[in-house]
Amino acid sequence: MHCILPSPCGPLRIEATPEAITRVQFLDDEVLPVAAGSPLLAEASAQLAAYFAGRRQHFDLPLAPHGTLFQQQVWRALQEIPWNQPCSYTDIAAAIGNPRAVRAVGAANGRNPIAIIIPCHRVIGANGSLTGYAGGLARKRWLLAHEAGS
Repeated sequence: MHCILPSPCGPLRIEATPEAITRVQFLDDEVLPVAAGSPLLAEASAQLAAYFAGRRQHFDLPLAPHGTLFQQQVWRALQEIPWNQPCSYTDIAAAIGNPRAVRAVGAANGRNPIAIIIPCHRVIGANGSLTGYAGGLARKRWLLAHEAGS
């Protein structure tokens, strides 16, 4: 099941099983909103709308992203990045106890299926530069500025 949520960064497709959110992805084409067909999708939509309105900094949703064990480990570490506290791929590699896995962390970050809720947008280059983002650098820049209160 899924729904489409309008956002300041473009429409978001939210997918879920009856038990957990499995995907949040940006859509590049304008589409009409699709109402949430389950209580979980309705709650995810409400929490994301509150995030965009500046009223929510943390998400409280059951998540079930599909990926390898390594990707799952990286995605759990991403969820520990505090609001408005960007960090580097090196920081995440160290956090998972594998400091030499910086490139692999970058690849796992890029395959994060649950945008915003698993805040991969908070990962930047070690030199402070914006690096790739599956949703596009303009969206990443917007999300970081939103969290910084700009």
